[in-house]
Amino acid sequence: MSDDSRQRQIRVGRTADGADLKLPVIEILTGRGFATGKSGSGKSNTASVVAEELLEAGYPLLIVDTDGEYYGLKEEYEMLHAGADEECDIQIGPEHAEQMATLALEENVPVILDVSGYLDEEVADELLRKIARQLFVKEKKLKKPFLLVVEEVHEYIPEGGGVGETGKLLIKISKRGRKHGLGILGISQRPADVKKDFITQANWLVWHRLTWDNDTKVVGRIIDTEYKELVSDLDDGQAFVQTDWTEVDVRKVQFRRKRTFDAGATPGLDDFERPELKSVSDALVGDLQDISERKEREQDRINELEAELEKKETRIETLEDELSSARDVSSAARQMADALQNTDTIQSQLPGSDEDLRRLHEEIADLEAERDELEAELAARDDRIERLEDQLAGREAEVDRLRTEATQLREIVRDRESDEEDDGATGRGDGGDGETSIVQAGGDAVEFGYTSVDEEQGSETETTEESGFVVADEERDLSELLEHSWIDERITRACEGSQCSAETAEEILAVFVRDGPLETAPIAGQVDRSRVAVQSLLSELRTAGLLERSGERTYALSEALREELAATTPTE
Repeated sequence: MSDDSRQRQIRVGRTADGADLKLPVIEILTGRGFATGKSGSGKSNTASVVAEELLEAGYPLLIVDTDGEYYGLKEEYEMLHAGADEECDIQIGPEHAEQMATLALEENVPVILDVSGYLDEEVADELLRKIARQLFVKEKKLKKPFLLVVEEVHEYIPEGGGVGETGKLLIKISKRGRKHGLGILGISQRPADVKKDFITQANWLVWHRLTWDNDTKVVGRIIDTEYKELVSDLDDGQAFVQTDWTEVDVRKVQFRRKRTFDAGATPGLDDFERPELKSVSDALVGDLQDISERKEREQDRINELEAELEKKETRIETLEDELSSARDVSSAARQMADALQNTDTIQSQLPGSDEDLRRLHEEIADLEAERDELEAELAARDDRIERLEDQLAGREAEVDRLRTEATQLREIVRDRESDEEDDGATGRGDGGDGETSIVQAGGDAVEFGYTSVDEEQGSETETTEESGFVVADEERDLSELLEHSWIDERITRACEGSQCSAETAEEILAVFVRDGPLETAPIAGQVDRSRVAVQSLLSELRTAGLLERSGERTYALSEALREELAATTPTE
């Protein structure tokens, strides 16, 4: 990727002081974004503005459209609109997943995946899951900056309910996709309904107007308590923007209106005309239609063979009934012939004249001839039945072969997906096997979000002028100073609100003991956390009475905590 591409920015709106808000392209394409706001507040407009700017700059993306409101982008841009409705460029199913990912990543075709038209939600869920998996697997090799936009993300990764396979895959992309170049932007009306792990791992967030108490509480936890009330007063299109790549933690922004047709606008009384939309090439659609037609032909052939098999089975039953009837007639003929040949029985009944005796002999001969004819006919029918059974066996073998081939194909696909999943689970591509990493807008490789805490703080003796404490590990470790019941309780309460660990909270408090009042950025640097995660925890620690504001965007130990530590700490 060229230096110009790494430094390129897109303009999406204006800040409160009138300056343009510009977002770095590489951070948007490969980062973890979250945009929220109640209906009508502008969140989908913001997503469309970001999409317009990326498309204008020549970068592809894939939008998961749950309400059919993004097709207006085709007014200016050639995009593949795929889904279940006839209005889409192509009707697709899960069997198209690999081809869709190939078009988006390798052939640079922007895609609107419209899942609003699927009557069976399981089909739509399977389609999204397979496409997302193909994007993740292909990006491990391509490492091409690419953005996956998911509307109504709370439907896939809910906070309260269970997370399905599709949701787990989206969380995996949010955690591990960045180093491969695959970014994600989740959009939701209700942040309280979105799994908090997804929100706190985001490195850029857009907060439009929210009014429900549960939703505004999330704002207070992630940004700061003062924004809990402010977010309710935002106008349409206004939002608080929080990013990890700027010195300013939170900016109030007025996003511009999108240029393309607003397909998601609430219908009014005025008539409106749907604009003329650009379409993709017929060759592209033809490739996808070939997949659909091939599957239909395979299914038609299976249905044809099954119908023929059923017809053959019915014919066999008919022949067996005829054979049974013929055998009954043959048995009756044999019984009559035996009776006529029994001289003892016949003698008592036959008349004595030679003429009558000759006539009876002729009748017996006729019956024997008829019996022979019936036996010959039965033998012919047996031969015919054997031929039909041979043909039927051949048909059954052909059906079994087709079913076996279909099963093998499904197993091959499952094995391939399993192998690709295993490749992702082994962590290959982290830099140890020669694969490259995505370079951020500053030139350094940075992984935003949480990392595990495996090492303790250093053991040097520290003296801080701000606190007046002397802490020597040989006499009293910092963790011991913080082991007071009321401090533990408040740390626990703060961590529950911020989704952070108690170890992280104690580590941050130890930083304040040593260094005194600090802003968010240097604290995040010392504890190796993203500023979004640290800001969320600082806000909760302030609410719990362990920290206080000592200046603009500056935090310090609260007076109560300083007094408690001073009372239990030896001083010089």
